Amino acid sequence: MSRRSPRHAVLPAVLVLPLLLTACGGGHEQHASTEPASAASDAPASSGHNDHDVMFLQMMIAHHEQGVEMAEVAAGRAKREEVRNLAAAVAATQTEEIKTMTSWLRGWSKPTTTDHEPGSHAEHGGLPATGPKEIRTLKRTTGAAFEPAFLNLFVAHQHNAVKMAEAEEDKGANAEAKAFAKRVRESRTDQIRQMLGMLSG
Repeated sequence: MSRRSPRHAVLPAVLVLPLLLTACGGGHEQHASTEPASAASDAPASSGHNDHDVMFLQMMIAHHEQGVEMAEVAAGRAKREEVRNLAAAVAATQTEEIKTMTSWLRGWSKPTTTDHEPGSHAEHGGLPATGPKEIRTLKRTTGAAFEPAFLNLFVAHQHNAVKMAEAEEDKGANAEAKAFAKRVRESRTDQIRQMLGMLSG
């Protein structure tokens, strides 16, 4: 499968959003799966790593925390079962991934958070990310407007995760972190396809 096509596929949904603030991290068909989207290994990461590995994990923890927050709202508020199932699976999977990434960073004696100043992490794959304003707006959205709001916001959010993972695959040094990034890229691309199908359906 080409890695270019998913990126082009998400652009229509991303472009409809007036979101995407400048800050780092700050399924196969049109039905959702209750299976976890990806799974990070529970084994400790090997000690060999570079600065990009560290930054990737720090940024991805923050990104995951935002994703869990939004997914938990959708799991309880979305009207369609397929959307609720996808959101619940995302929340469960990303919660476990946060634990794994935190464990790796602590094993390397590195902090689990990082500076979130705009543009400060561009060289590490940092991209515009979902901001607190967008999450607050989503939480205030109810009724028929909620599902499209969530799906559009989360398509953009997971698209950022794909880009961050691609940068880690290219620039990282730690084998476990790079393998995790590959799983993130593949699973989030799959989620994006699912959500685009839900939007069109």
